[in-house]
Amino acid sequence: MVVVSGKELKKEFDLAQAQASVGEVITFRACVHKVRGMSGFSFVVLRTARYLLQSIYTDGECEGSLEGIREGCYVEISGRVKAEERAFNGIELALTKITLLSKPAAEYPLKVSQRRLGCSLDVNLDNRTVALRNPYERAAFKMQEGLVQGFHQFMQANRFTEIHTPKIVAQGAEGGANIFHIDYFQKPAFLNQSPQFYKQAAVAFFDRVYEVAPVYRAEKHATSRHINEYIGLDFEMGFIDSMYDVMAMETACLRAMMEYVKAHYQPEIKILGAEIPEIGEIPSVTFLEAMEMLRGTGSAGKKFDLDPEDEVKLCEYAKEKYDSDFIFVTHFPSSKPPFYAMNSKEDPRVAYKFDLLFRGLEITSGGQRIHDYDEQVEKMRAQGLDPADFESYLESHKYGLPPHGGLGIGLERLLMKLLNQPNIRQASMFPRDINRLLP
Repeated sequence: MVVVSGKELKKEFDLAQAQASVGEVITFRACVHKVRGMSGFSFVVLRTARYLLQSIYTDGECEGSLEGIREGCYVEISGRVKAEERAFNGIELALTKITLLSKPAAEYPLKVSQRRLGCSLDVNLDNRTVALRNPYERAAFKMQEGLVQGFHQFMQANRFTEIHTPKIVAQGAEGGANIFHIDYFQKPAFLNQSPQFYKQAAVAFFDRVYEVAPVYRAEKHATSRHINEYIGLDFEMGFIDSMYDVMAMETACLRAMMEYVKAHYQPEIKILGAEIPEIGEIPSVTFLEAMEMLRGTGSAGKKFDLDPEDEVKLCEYAKEKYDSDFIFVTHFPSSKPPFYAMNSKEDPRVAYKFDLLFRGLEITSGGQRIHDYDEQVEKMRAQGLDPADFESYLESHKYGLPPHGGLGIGLERLLMKLLNQPNIRQASMFPRDINRLLP
């Protein structure tokens, strides 16, 4: 019988502990990132879960041999720590013992040990499990972790309850053709486009809720800004006075997320050369103002959304006039989906709906939702929908909801622009698009 104690493994590399152990011998496990043979000794660069560490193997001074150890081998090593400003993270190890744990069956298809892979995006994605061993490539996903952790901390500090909603549903939150159909035990079902319906229902009993989860859009786009499965950072909040409460919450949330990343992810910021924005007040323009600014008076009646070029120009305007990397666009036409966006009381031709643009790209869609049952039914009919098809969703309205609103942030889009990447697939660990289902 084996008894599992749950005791923590002690051979995980700890950089702070290593830096504080100059003159001492430390032991940990890592991957061999690069071996460079010299006369009488070799440099062995080790890759841990987050860091690179330089070590020196000297013949006769290390128990165990470098024979058969090459790039991609996993090893357990012991070594004496030496301060070395020129080395990775300011320390170097003089190896005293090396033990081979496992070795690869084949050579890497990519140049993992180089600072940058130097291959095309398609080659990168075709060999993704190897590409992500490159420190530059993987650093993006430590940054992604930082954004999510910052989001979690802010949400919980502001009394939001984390929820987990179904991804297999009977109806799509957005509707239309951009929805994946699945066979669910001989019943028609869909992959959820958004947790919207469930977020609104949960506001009735939690007041404030949030979720970090995948969402699915069956859009047949092959652009640099679209993927078909992405991670949504969603929240919904009750007892609001207007959509501006939601916009203020997002501004504070993004500010906290950026501060969290700066405080905890400096190694990745340095590797990636990331420019983390300072967020003060975020400027806002209405959709009508944006259209007049971009195309002249009278043009807004011909459009219902922003083009990619519009988003770029509006962000250039925000940067030039307000020194802001972000800009809100509000009051989109009420005839445009979604059907749950509340129409303006001052001008029913527009809705209390907003987008947030960041460095030339929409990263957020949100607004104030309809909480009144009759008003929601009326808007469904105005958009050509049959309320009978949404009976389950309307139960929340029928039995009462507080005034509420919320939003969804596309995590990959946020990361893409934070790192100034040209393609959203670089911000997805294993992206799914119209052409890619593997790896």
